[in-house]
Amino acid sequence: MRVGSFVLGAQFPGQGQGEALHRAVRSAEVAEEAGLDTVWLAEHHFVPYGTCPSAVTLAALLLGRTRRIRVGTAVSVLPTVHPVALGEQAALLHVTSGGRFSLGVGRGGPWVDLEVFGSGLEAYESGFPESLDLLVRWLREPAVGADGDRFRFREVPVVPRPAQALSEAPGPEVVVACTSPASVRTAAERGLPMLLGMHVGDEEKAEMVALWQRHARAAGRPEPEIRDAAHVSAGVCQIADRRADAAETLLKMMPGWLRQGLGAHVTVDGRARRMRDPLAYTELLCGLHPVGTPRLCADRLAATSERTGISRFALLVEGSGDLAATEDNVRRLGTEVLPRLR
Repeated sequence: MRVGSFVLGAQFPGQGQGEALHRAVRSAEVAEEAGLDTVWLAEHHFVPYGTCPSAVTLAALLLGRTRRIRVGTAVSVLPTVHPVALGEQAALLHVTSGGRFSLGVGRGGPWVDLEVFGSGLEAYESGFPESLDLLVRWLREPAVGADGDRFRFREVPVVPRPAQALSEAPGPEVVVACTSPASVRTAAERGLPMLLGMHVGDEEKAEMVALWQRHARAAGRPEPEIRDAAHVSAGVCQIADRRADAAETLLKMMPGWLRQGLGAHVTVDGRARRMRDPLAYTELLCGLHPVGTPRLCADRLAATSERTGISRFALLVEGSGDLAATEDNVRRLGTEVLPRLR
């Protein structure tokens, strides 16, 4: 089992963006010190829900500041970028970090981002598979050309080639954020592991893993690849000596952040959107994820792994909104929870 932190650079009410990003960077540094396996970095545009607009840029900074821990994006929003540009960045990070970079990608949402970056709504609604295939080809082949609906260009060499890294890994792994049966099928047919969101529980995640396996087999993916697929489960982690204290920390701070952050999303085409009740959502997260004593947190992670078959976790650790409390939370995760799992 591999346990990592999930960093959004969340801007809580009354905080500045610099404060949020400083907490994000510092929590990642502490994650390496505490023995965590991975730091997963979120990407958002124009909203205080997350103040990091480029997960690959922040990943580059953290790979330079660390020596052991793996750094991944969760996720880079593919419809807002050219897949070759993202592929070049991913290859560069893979080669220069000794293979410590993971590239997580997703569709994002129908947000105004699509207007600002000029990709348009079609890139979100129907263009994701084409972009994903081009990205994966760029990370696996020595030269790539394209003749698709959205991308067309003559064959060009891949520089730097991920396979030229001075490490055993042939290239950065690609993980796909999945929130629907269609996205599960997209990932499965390509043999790519899934990142499953924090808003769903063990039963639904187990169903998505089973669906991924069925689609992967139907697509003819090799059985060892299906058996060994390292899916990632996102969640929330808050540790305290009493479960009530851990939950109280999140219930005090997260609803205000969720209300401010999620409420700032603007759709590109004016479509209606429904936002979760922030308090009810926080209560749901406290019930689904490792929130409580170190033993409870370890037991919950072990139970999720057993029920779903998922071996990797990306845990939101900054739910207190406070730097010192976040650092303490990460340290306790590394020193008091991980030993119980290993």
